[in-house]
Amino acid sequence: MTDEAENSAQEGFPKIDTSVPQSARIWNYWLGGKDNYEVDRVAGDAFRTIFPAIETGARAARYFLARAVRHLAAEEGIRQFLDIGTGLPNVDNTHQIAQRAVPECRIVYVDNDPLVLAHARALLTSTPEGVTNYVDADLREPSTILREAAKTLDFDKPVALMLMGILGHIEDYDEARSIVRELVEALPSGSYLVQYDSTNTSKSYVKAIQQYNDGGSVPYILRSPEQIAGFFDGLELLEPGVASCSRWRPDAGAWGLPAEVHQYGGVALKR
Repeated sequence: MTDEAENSAQEGFPKIDTSVPQSARIWNYWLGGKDNYEVDRVAGDAFRTIFPAIETGARAARYFLARAVRHLAAEEGIRQFLDIGTGLPNVDNTHQIAQRAVPECRIVYVDNDPLVLAHARALLTSTPEGVTNYVDADLREPSTILREAAKTLDFDKPVALMLMGILGHIEDYDEARSIVRELVEALPSGSYLVQYDSTNTSKSYVKAIQQYNDGGSVPYILRSPEQIAGFFDGLELLEPGVASCSRWRPDAGAWGLPAEVHQYGGVALKR
């Protein structure tokens, strides 16, 4: 959020903490957005000084989201999307991509950040044929998410579960896998898991994350590509499997990105 709008935003949403950087706002800054504070820009610049490739990785992850959603809606017949940890609205959000391909798609966004909530209510609109809704809930409360999402989505029909760059905020790997299992188990056959997170494949990335975590923000844990692949256990990965986001079925939108970034993800089918 621009500095001029800070006071009004804080008055309307007193839980917004502008004293420490926040990952969704920093990500928004790296992607060229304006929904961030000075503390986020300072942290984002400090991170970029150590790891200059972060903006490239952010763009690659965003293009991965777009390609995955478009593929599932246009090619796999998915009409329902549950996007947990949606982050701040940006260009081409999940509902826009899905409903552009198939207008009747239904999307539920989930987040627990008050600034995300404010923007979700204002900006996440829907086509007349489809539905877009928002649930204020924490990833650590999968039963709450599923209960609230069921008010919009039909869990007797396939759903695409999207966990985009969010599992790194669950510090314990076993807990993160348990959350994924509980969410996937609630989905019917024919559903998909779409997931990516940042990896520990770069020493400078590890150093930058350590500095970020030491700054008092909600920690983010970098994991190995093999650990990210573990989130898909029991599911059928689509080609090319778990890969650098820039390598997952690249198209014209990925032009200008390197062949390899340190964000890894995949898309998998529940049989």
